[in-house]
Order: sequence, then C-alpha cells, then structure tokens
Amino acid sequence: MTSKTATISHIQPSKSDVKRLVKAMTAIAWVVLAIGVVLSLINLSHFSDRNVGLMVGIGFLIGSVHIYVIGTAIGLVHARLTQEQQPKDFDDHQS
Repeated sequence: MTSKTATISHIQPSKSDVKRLVKAMTAIAWVVLAIGVVLSLINLSHFSDRNVGLMVGIGFLIGSVHIYVIGTAIGLVHARLTQEQQPKDFDDHQS
C-alpha cells in the first residue's frame, strides 16, 4: 500500500482570521475585566491580603490587561508582516 503525501510550503493566516482573533481577545478581556471589577467590589469590605475573593478579583483585573495587550500585539505583528510582504509581492508581479 502506498500513501499520498502533500507538502504545503507557505501557510499564513488570512487577514479575517487575525481580525477575528483580535476581536475575540478584546471581548474576552472586557469580560474578564468586568468579572474582576464585580469580584473586587463585592469583597472590598474586608481589605486584606487574606481576602481570597478580593485577590482573585485583582488577579482578573491584571489578567484582563494582559489578554488585551497580547491580542493587540498579535494584530500589530500581523499587520507589519503583511505590510512588509506586500511591496515584495508587488515587485514580483511586475517582473
């Protein structure tokens, strides 16, 4: 028995896939931020490092910023990659 193999040399995510990922990560960051605010406000009465609810709420607040920054960085890196490849592709077509 033989098997057929195929190689794919150049796979890149499409522009819409990256935009959808960035929008999804932004939405997730907002949801996590809202959860963090609610948890922090509910548990604010006993302001201490032993207050687990407050510490988890603060963790959600910090995590939301990280999620947003990572999503934005993914979008910016992809935009720069497509911007750098565009002139090269344009030059190849003119030859």
